[in-house]
Amino acid sequence: MRAALAAAAEAGDDDIPIGAVVLDPAGIELARAANRREALADPTAHAEILALRAAARRFGDGWRLPGCTLVVTVEPCTMCAGAITMARIGSLVFGAWEPKTGAVGSLWDVVRDPRLAHRPEVVGGVLEDECRDLMLDFFHPRRN
Repeated sequence: MRAALAAAAEAGDDDIPIGAVVLDPAGIELARAANRREALADPTAHAEILALRAAARRFGDGWRLPGCTLVVTVEPCTMCAGAITMARIGSLVFGAWEPKTGAVGSLWDVVRDPRLAHRPEVVGGVLEDECRDLMLDFFHPRRN
């Protein structure tokens, strides 16, 4: 999670500070990314998507990431949760829960839907306070 927090710090002033890291089955980092939605003017440029894309270029058969772990500072949204299942990620670890858009237990639970062919192992709340504080520090001046 520390590596994901470091990635989040690279998000820039306009992007929400979310960081993601993909580890191979041996725990070696394959890729990391920060949110770049605003910087790239791309609605899909979430940290998780960017990290999954980069990891897929380095590992597996071009898009599957079996046995890999995705670590992200905030509970993934529905788009990212769908990409996580489609990439066949083995484990998902996240920091802060996201009650407004979270799709790994808060608002929805996309990744554990029994109708899906693949469901990763999930661990939430890792370094939750640090991850949540990063978000609060970003949004506080913008909402007050």
